[in-house]
Amino acid sequence: MMSSQSGPNGIAAVVITRPAWLAPWLPRLAYSVVPLLIALFITGGLLLMMGVNPLAYYGFIVRKGLLTASGLDATLTRMGPLLLIAASLIVAFRAGLWNLGGDGQFLLGAVTSSAIAPELIGWGAPVWLTLTLAMLAAAAVGGIWALLPGLLKAWQNINEIITTMMMSFLGISLANVLVKLVFFDPDTTVPQTRTLPWDDRLPMLFGSNISCGLLLGLLAVLVVHWMMTRTAFGLQLRVVGANPQAAIHAGIPVSLLTLLVFALSAALAGLAGAVDIVGVQGNVRADWNPAYGLVVVPLVFLARFNGFGAIAFIFLFSMLSIGSESAARRMDIPNHFTLVTIAVLMLVLGLTECVEQRQRQKSRG
Repeated sequence: MMSSQSGPNGIAAVVITRPAWLAPWLPRLAYSVVPLLIALFITGGLLLMMGVNPLAYYGFIVRKGLLTASGLDATLTRMGPLLLIAASLIVAFRAGLWNLGGDGQFLLGAVTSSAIAPELIGWGAPVWLTLTLAMLAAAAVGGIWALLPGLLKAWQNINEIITTMMMSFLGISLANVLVKLVFFDPDTTVPQTRTLPWDDRLPMLFGSNISCGLLLGLLAVLVVHWMMTRTAFGLQLRVVGANPQAAIHAGIPVSLLTLLVFALSAALAGLAGAVDIVGVQGNVRADWNPAYGLVVVPLVFLARFNGFGAIAFIFLFSMLSIGSESAARRMDIPNHFTLVTIAVLMLVLGLTECVEQRQRQKSRG
């Protein structure tokens, strides 16, 4: 906004003022966007060392992941399960808990849905009922898988970072065992579950190739954001996350809420696995693990646990991952170079967090 004021010599001067509503958001925006720009700059330097023009690489990614119809469809479709995982992490992180077992919960949900959906279709069940039951079952399995870390945290105060990562490792291994020994398709030579026919998967949006899993992901993130910021339940979770001892003195059932948070967070991760299978993949192959759980963690931190920010960063990552797959083939770059960008981003994010905490300490002092 611009306003004019008279100077000491009577000459009008133009003063640019920021809107009052924008001021609180500028520091948060800076701490989210600046680490991303630094990470892109560093990975650009790595590309130069590899003999690749970083501007050409990033430009190719944007063209393939955003500016072509097929690339945009693939980018938006990939956002569906990633947004559900982001909603899962926001619930846990806002409550001061670390659910790092998302990969195991995701794969168990995926295997569950891939086992149930083709079976129900074979029995003649309606498609809408089949998809609903498959997704509900996947969410239930994911939630159940997180009960042990939740119980250990709630009543024994055992570090949930260790227990959820251990359970994730076990969940990934169990999912592979189920694919190879229990739910495998005997009509294929490669170990995988039965394939859900294309016509029986989640419908596409508006006649495009975008799975409506995108809508489920957006809805989950927005509902979680509303729950954490506008409801009494969300307020209790934020109090528990900020100061568990104060929450106990305030009469908040911390142990019960801890268990509920783990169950809800893991259920959303299991649902993400189901959405990826009944919406896109159609089956689960042996040893398949997209490792979405840990990849989404820095994106949620960049968004400062804000649902709208998470949507923006998930979109950016989806575009990078889709575009980089094409760039890897065209420019002779390792296919997983996007993960290098994510790793650098996590390091920069950690350094940024240290700077932010020092500034807070100085302002308090």
